[in-house]
Amino acid sequence: MDDDGHAISYKLLARGIPVVSSDGAEIGMVERVLDNPREHIFDGIVMRAAGGAELFVDAPEVARIAERRVTLSIDVEAAAALPPYEPGAPEFQANPRAGRLGRFLGGGWKRR
Repeated sequence: MDDDGHAISYKLLARGIPVVSSDGAEIGMVERVLDNPREHIFDGIVMRAAGGAELFVDAPEVARIAERRVTLSIDVEAAAALPPYEPGAPEFQANPRAGRLGRFLGGGWKRR
């Protein structure tokens, strides 16, 4: 296995970086990084598999993020069972400036 470069932060991970299993098989490419910006937590990655499907890789299944490769803590067999990526439900927050009438008419919430 060749050098994957220095370890980097998930915030620097670029689209198109290869994703390999713990046994060294290339199983896809990074499509995007998922994080919780309010709590500064790495949530996982969305990986585009060889067949074109977008799969969700949870953060505990990511062993190492480096300049030229993401290495998972799971083998090829476990990687084949990764779930498809499904965007989360939209989030809403209270809109205190809606006023009494606005809240009555349903304007008390706004989409994040």
